[in-house]
Parts: sequence; structure tokens; C-alpha cells
Amino acid sequence: MDDTENNTREDLANALQDRYLVYALSTIMDRALPDARDGLKPVHRRILYAMNNLKLNPQSSFRKCSKIVGEVMGNFHPHGDKAIYDALARLAQEFSVRYPLIEGQGNFGNIDGDNPAAQRYTEARLSNYSSYMLLGLEEDSVDYKDTYDNSDKEPIVLPASFPQLLANGSSGIAVGMATSVPPHNLRELLNAAKFLIDNPNCLIEDLTQIILGPDFPTGGLILDNQDKINEIYQSGKGSLRLRCRGEVENLSHGNWQFIIYEIPFQVQKGKLIEKIADLISSKKLADVQNVRDESSDRVRIVLEPRTRKVDKDKMMRSLYKFTDLETKIPINLNVLVDGISPKTCDLKELLQVFIEHQRQILTRRSNFRLKNIDRRLYIIEGLIQAYINLDKVIKIIREEENPKAILIQEFELSDLQAESILNLRLRALRKLDEERLIKEQQDLMKEREELEDLLESKKIQWKHVKSQLKNTETSLSGDSKNWGRLTDFHYESEDELDLINQENNDYSPVTVVLSESGWIRGYKGHNISSDSFRIRDGDKIKYCLEVTNNQKLVLITSEGRSYNLFVDQISKEKGYGEPLNILIGINGSFKVVSVFKFESDKKGLIFSKKGLGFIVDFSSLTSMTKSGRQVFELATDDEVIGLYELLGEKIIILSTEYKLLIFPLSEIPTLKKGKGVRLQRYREENTLDITFLAKDENKHPIMRQLGLKDLDEIQKWYGKRGQVGKLATKKLIRKKISRF
Repeated sequence: MDDTENNTREDLANALQDRYLVYALSTIMDRALPDARDGLKPVHRRILYAMNNLKLNPQSSFRKCSKIVGEVMGNFHPHGDKAIYDALARLAQEFSVRYPLIEGQGNFGNIDGDNPAAQRYTEARLSNYSSYMLLGLEEDSVDYKDTYDNSDKEPIVLPASFPQLLANGSSGIAVGMATSVPPHNLRELLNAAKFLIDNPNCLIEDLTQIILGPDFPTGGLILDNQDKINEIYQSGKGSLRLRCRGEVENLSHGNWQFIIYEIPFQVQKGKLIEKIADLISSKKLADVQNVRDESSDRVRIVLEPRTRKVDKDKMMRSLYKFTDLETKIPINLNVLVDGISPKTCDLKELLQVFIEHQRQILTRRSNFRLKNIDRRLYIIEGLIQAYINLDKVIKIIREEENPKAILIQEFELSDLQAESILNLRLRALRKLDEERLIKEQQDLMKEREELEDLLESKKIQWKHVKSQLKNTETSLSGDSKNWGRLTDFHYESEDELDLINQENNDYSPVTVVLSESGWIRGYKGHNISSDSFRIRDGDKIKYCLEVTNNQKLVLITSEGRSYNLFVDQISKEKGYGEPLNILIGINGSFKVVSVFKFESDKKGLIFSKKGLGFIVDFSSLTSMTKSGRQVFELATDDEVIGLYELLGEKIIILSTEYKLLIFPLSEIPTLKKGKGVRLQRYREENTLDITFLAKDENKHPIMRQLGLKDLDEIQKWYGKRGQVGKLATKKLIRKKISRF
């Protein structure tokens, strides 16, 4: 195609790379990662700025959220109103953010997981915390940039007088990176910031003596010890175990019930109770008889034991194991340290970024004030001239057609000074006395000297920053509800750990059977005759594994997802078992292609119908969520055939057209997840099966199937990864095997 005036040639690979890079940078900077200085993403910053422009301060009346969303979307954030309203509503939810930046009126959702009411029904205004986020914004404290349509300006970052990032936390997923910053206690953060100013060379261990750990708005108990917390704050990555908080409530006649009044952060109460009820009905919680929700404005979940003789600790341990009453909170302190550069920071770096931002805000506000002082001093000089010559000034104003020019010429004034004199009201003349002006001039001169000293000395600047942090602490500490720590610590004693280990080390033998139609059941013992397995008519056994009750199974589906299933979760009662999709907790149809017991030190080869695959560590197949983990990223019309444990040094791959290829496993990369690499090249065919060949393995079944006597005869099928391969022997083709 010929080039025209409006068309230019560009390499497709370079074009895609450049455009994807632009998209990735936009996702990282404008959507997913917060700025470490004010702890906000652009949408949150724009919401607060727009509400500030609407004068929705904590003392004003509420305004409809639809008005606020329209203001944000029309002027600053050219995205959907739903995204803006969701962000606004979350900032007002006391169960989502530790220190709400927005005060809401109406239905803003609840801890059960219900959504907020429509934006036309709810109202909002800025909270007291937001006023400290915006303090000094009108004093040239931050830089501004053009809005998306160049019709207005918006701040690049907010002044943020308290460490909002660590106080409220943040989460987001970008391209190739993510962030998960937990909320913390504001009093601890301010004390740590003051300590860091006084001790810039302190260690993270010193800071964690002040910042004890995350402090979640829903309370709960952190189970990890101080060493684990220190390690996470050092590396900027890790996870903490968070448990609900409750107590035993004694009833009459020796009966009792367990009351849960704090649940883990970001756990929806409605789904939690539904899960417990399902486990009770399926008899997986043998010690629990019933669960009730008696919550009002405070969480109150009642758990009734089956009998009063039930061991309370054992009952709760089973609940912690199978439900979200105990969860893992991921921590990834990946933020934009300067608004541009993403970096995984440690705790000290995040505090340093904040206090340095406060120092810069202080110097900018001081420079702004210095300019205003110089302007006022300049005007006072002119006003003193007017006072000294007041009668003459009045005469000039009354008699001259152009009094400003005459004043400038007569008293050697500037245009600004003359304009200030002319703008004086008559009532101000009686107050225009020399003593008052001279006193104001002296006060301004003194303030000016102090500001100049401050701008010249970092030591004085840090002293002022520390003083401002103290003032912030004093002002905000009046909210006793939010000022105290909500999340406490519970370090398990040696006796508790021994009990848990005893339960986890249940080595009783179990045989797990999975049928083709997806029914799974466990049978106590090993070496069980297949005649003992109960299956439905028309169904048949697909997988049979001999394991122990404390082990974990890994299931791979044709969609390339990995699921984990604990053996002690599998029903061992009489009957056909239970549907696997209900046990795992997923909807829709799926096909299991591999099942094996989890062993973290082993590796396997996962491969697809189109001849793609890669090696994966079994440790990468664990999933922290019940929805599983996407391991193989499949192309259109492709599906995973299986995941086989590595049992040799070479791979033997057979296509549906019976073309055989053998090559070393060393040619296949090891990935945590991905699209895989080409194992065998196909035209109209697909992968039939794969097996492995160890060194000097003359008795491998493939030798018998091919009709060969020793390994020398098999070398004709040796090649490199990605080749087509050669046709197998006639003996193998006549057998028409579907699996090795």
C-alpha cells in the first residue's frame, strides 16, 4: 500500500510495544498505585479537591453525591460516574477506611456487603481529616497541572498534614505490579514521624517499637509476632494472619455460646455467615449446631455449640480453618515515591517521604507568606506617606481628574501604592494613624526575619514540621473513637501451637476417589478394593489417590486454573460423596485434568492441546483464594490436557497424528504462570500425550509400545523443542493408543 500524506509506515511490533507501554504507565500512575506523599490515587485526590471547590467543608451542609460526582467527572476525571461514586462511597465507609475522609449521610453500604444507595439518594461533605489533607492548598503549597480538557487546573498532590497512606492504607493492581498497604493507627504514625525527625538514622526496629503493626477499622487480632512484623516492614512485602475477636457467653444450666463481635478486615459479614451455615448443613463443623446474626450497629454473630460439653478451643480452631474468621492480609508497600517512580518501600522510607513532603510544603507556604509580607510592607510605605500628607492627598483626589498619576508624581509612589491609597474607604481614614501602621510594619518585619531564618536553615524547618505534627495530633486526638488502637495482638502460646500441630499432623490414611462426573469422596484406609467404591449408575472412577488426612490436593482444570483442597475437607461419610464444584466453591462447568497431592519441593510439566507448555514448581500452584489461581494463560480454542510430575530427563511427546518427538527437559523454561512455549509444532493435529524418559531406562513402557529393544533405537526421534517430530512405529500406530 502506497504511503499517503496522512499515513506513515511503522513496525507493528514497535507500535504495539510503545502503545502498551503508554497504557501500562497510565495504569500505574493514574489508576492503581497511590502517591506516597499524600497516599491518594488521582480519583480520590480529584474528589477531595472538587468538594473543596464546592465549599463542602466539615462545617457546611451536606450536598447530593450526584452533584459531587458530576463536578468531578465534568471538570477533572473523565471516567464513568460509577467508578467515581464507588471511590467516594468507600472514603465514607467506617468499615473500609480507618479514618474516613468523607462524612456521608444516607445509605453508604454496610459490612454485610450491601452496596451503597444510588448517588441521587446520598449526601456528603468533607470530614475533619480531609481539612488537614487540604490545609494550605491556597498558599501555593503544591504544583498544579492542566485538567484533561485544559479548561482548569488541578493539584498534582495534596499538602496532607498527616501520613494518610499508612493511616488509611491503599490497594490496587497495575500492569506487572500491585500494591496493598494496610491501615495503621494515626497516633502511632505521628509519634513515629516525630521520632524519625529527631533520629534520622534510626532503624526500622526502633520505629516498630512505636508503630506496633497495622490497625484495621474492623478490629480483630493479629497473630504474628513482632519478629514477623519487623521482617515485613523491612522488605515491604509479606502477609499477616488476622483473626476475629469474640468471647464465650455463659447461659443457664451450664450452657454457653460463642459471640463474635469483630471480624477480619474486608470480610463481608453476610457471606461469612452463609459460609458457616453451609458448613454446618454439610456436617463439616461437627461441633457447631447453629449460627445467628444478631448484629445491630455493632457486629454480633452467635455460634451455638452442638452440646455444652464441646471443647470451645477445638470448635473455634475448626472455624478458623474452614472460614474467613481467620484470614491472611497481604502486604505490598509498592507506591509512587515521587508521583512518578514505583518502588517497594520499607516502613522508614514511607515515613521519610511523608516528612520530606511536609518540609517542602512548609518552605513553599513560607515563601508564599514572605511574598505577601513584602507586598504588604510596600503598601504600608505608601499608606504612611498618605497619613503624613493626608490633607494634600484628599485635595488631590477631590480636585484632580487623574489623581493616581498626580499621587505617583507628587509622592514618588508606585502604581500599587497609589492604587492602595485610592481604594481606601472614608471610614478607614479615621483608623489610619501612624502608630498602627508602624506597629503593623514592625510585626511584619519581625515575621519576615523569622521566615528568612526558617528558609535558610533545615534544622529550623524540621523543628517547625515537628511542631505542626504535634498540632495535628492535638487537634485530631479529640476523636477518641478513632484515636485508640482497634486491632490487638494475640501470640499463640506453646500449648495452643502443640494442639494445632496435633490436629494438622493427622496422618490417618485416606483414599480419595474422584469420578468422571465430578463426585468426590474419601475412604478411610489404603489398599481398598475398587469394588468398595460407591459410584452412580453410568459414572466411573477417574482418579484414585492414597493420601493422609493432613495433606493437601492440587487440582488442575482444562481452563488452566489451579485449585487447592484439603483432604480433611472431603466427606468420608457413606454415600456417593459430594460434587467437587460445590466443595471448591466455584460456579459453572469445568473439567479436572490432573489431581495430585501437594509437595512443595517437586516440579511438573503443564501442557495444552495446541502443543504449548512449561515447567512449574508445585509451590506456585497454591492459591490463597477459593477461586483458584490462573496458571496457564490459554489462547483461543486451546485447553490444558494435564500437569505431570517430572520423572525423567527427557520429554516424549506424541501428537494425534502419531508423530513422536523427544528432547531434553532443560529446553523448557520454568515459570510461575504464563502462556507456555512451543513443545511440538502442529498443523491440523493436537497433543495426544506426554511422558518422560530417564537415563538408561530400557524398560520404559514406551519401549514396549514402540516395539524397541534398547535406547539406541529410539534416538531417531530425538530433536529440539518445537520441531514437528517423526512418525512413530507401525506397531504403535496400529494400537491407536490414547495415553502412554
